[in-house]
Amino acid sequence: MLHPEIKKTAENYADQVRAEQLALLKTLGVIPAPSRQENLRAVFVRDWMRKNGLDKAFIDDAKNVVAPYDCEGKDSFIVFAAHTDVVFPDTEALPLTEDDEKLYAPGIGDDTSNLVNLLLAARYIAQTHVTFPFGVLFVANACEEGLGNLDGTKALFKTYGRKIKAFYSFDGYLSQCTNCSVGSYRYRVSCSTQGGHSYLDFGRTNAIEVLCRLVEALYKVEVPAEDKTTFNVGVIEGGSTVNSIAQRASMLYEFRSPSQKCLEEMEKKFNTAVDSVRGDDREITIELLGVRPGNGPIDRSQLQTFTDGSAGVISAFYDGALDFQPFSTDSNIPLSLGIPGNTIGTVAGALAHTRSEWIDKASLNTGLKIALSLMLRAGREPLF
Repeated sequence: MLHPEIKKTAENYADQVRAEQLALLKTLGVIPAPSRQENLRAVFVRDWMRKNGLDKAFIDDAKNVVAPYDCEGKDSFIVFAAHTDVVFPDTEALPLTEDDEKLYAPGIGDDTSNLVNLLLAARYIAQTHVTFPFGVLFVANACEEGLGNLDGTKALFKTYGRKIKAFYSFDGYLSQCTNCSVGSYRYRVSCSTQGGHSYLDFGRTNAIEVLCRLVEALYKVEVPAEDKTTFNVGVIEGGSTVNSIAQRASMLYEFRSPSQKCLEEMEKKFNTAVDSVRGDDREITIELLGVRPGNGPIDRSQLQTFTDGSAGVISAFYDGALDFQPFSTDSNIPLSLGIPGNTIGTVAGALAHTRSEWIDKASLNTGLKIALSLMLRAGREPLF
């Protein structure tokens, strides 16, 4: 049950900043931010933070914007984060349109709206001088999407390590309260051969055919039974002309699971399948494109108490059923280290990862109440 004073404070503040909230979202929503190219957004967010009471905000080497708050003399920290990158490669201004109810733009919900709610909630904390029993790190992190591989959050934990005692990521849609990660390993497999003329050199090894046999082998793999484990060949390409024996071909492959043990088992099966198509007349190379770790050893009771607290805050403002499904988010990193983490959505919308993505403008107000209440609750109640 959320304390009535916290609820009232969050409601009053969110109502006061409605117009500013939407204006900030429109400004931030057009700034391009492909993974590993978040510079423009990072500078905007840093400067905004410094102007709004978080004067120690800085950009680290991973392009995270980190704003320490009340950290002096503290030996433990809590993190409130939202990612700056979007899944789209645009480096020019993103297209943004609106109607009476909705705002449309690539990445507007994932994760720009959540980032705006992080910023405005953090401003309230800083400007009203809320005190905490631990230090707080407000983080606009880089590299959450795709082959960003969660590198921003990995860098954050490399810097602060186990001084971080709890982690909240604002990402996704209202109802989401993730406390279980989906890990993944992603690879590019390439094959090179001598190649030749399709008629004169018929019989020589074809790089495309080799990878096709690899795909067949991979799709015969039996997945572990302990946790849901999946795999996928998402891209295959190669060759040059219809009358040439392909000299080169490559494919992209991933497997996913909440269980780190299952991921490691799938890694062994992947290597076995690759070894089955090796030969003297071809060169097979494997490139590990990214690892998102699965769940590590964690105190399940502690994590459940932490998640119950988050769920109570969400339910104070959102009437629907909560979604506790596993997802692949920045919370993968703390959960893999045994640190309580939740990923919480603060906006309603749809069509994420498409250029037609939209959010419900009215939902921004609800999401800000949730974000701020989580922060205020952390300052006055035990988290676990």
